[in-house]
Amino acid sequence: MFDPFAPFRLTGRTALVTGARREIGRAIALGLAGAGARLAIHHAGTTEERSDAAAVVQDIQAMGGEATAFGQDFVRDDAGHHLAAAVTAWAPIDILVLNASIELPEDFRAITREHFDRQIAVNLRTTMELLQTLVPPMAERGWGRVVTIGSVQQERPHPAMFVYAGTKAAQLNWALSLARQFGGQGVTVNNLAPGAILTARNRDQMAVEGETLAQRIPAGRLGRPDDLMGAAMLLCSDAGRYINGVNLFVDGGRAAV
Repeated sequence: MFDPFAPFRLTGRTALVTGARREIGRAIALGLAGAGARLAIHHAGTTEERSDAAAVVQDIQAMGGEATAFGQDFVRDDAGHHLAAAVTAWAPIDILVLNASIELPEDFRAITREHFDRQIAVNLRTTMELLQTLVPPMAERGWGRVVTIGSVQQERPHPAMFVYAGTKAAQLNWALSLARQFGGQGVTVNNLAPGAILTARNRDQMAVEGETLAQRIPAGRLGRPDDLMGAAMLLCSDAGRYINGVNLFVDGGRAAV
């Protein structure tokens, strides 16, 4: 009997989700695990992050899935290469979800070299190292999925997010480049661009601006981390095999107005 959900199943696949210890990364990791994937849960290595990642692993195991946590501080030199080596020693990676990032809001005139370098290291340098290391083996095996988590900032930069917005725009450019390079080898590369999502990172800001912002969103509300789950599951599965080089807004329609 025809099973319309079969293309969404990820049994036998292994996924690495960076920044997966909470919120958007956690929601996507749980969705992929629910579809049958084995999960590598990345965290930055602090005591709090280790605890959060362990909880995600436990949640996946409680679902009957398999997961392991991997700590790596993306500010450190060669962090992407070190993480890639650790996870591939555990299992070959079929799905890469690049969710980890940092944003340091500040006035354009006050940006320091330290803050610039930190955001570049986490949002771009380590991203490139992971892509360099993990994408070619996907192409050699003839199947792979890469999903970068962007932001509405990549097209509508907030004045206080000068560096962060620039890194997200660059990441989208890289996704488009890799989609062209590897699309004929069974690897798709796409970008998910969340809109105003309620997370710990922006909770204080949303407490002040959230109601006004929601009025400008056609959906009439702010997003939740699990609003990214369905789109990510589509792009990471055979159901999305003919979607490549796409920038998909998950923003309640904000980009349309």
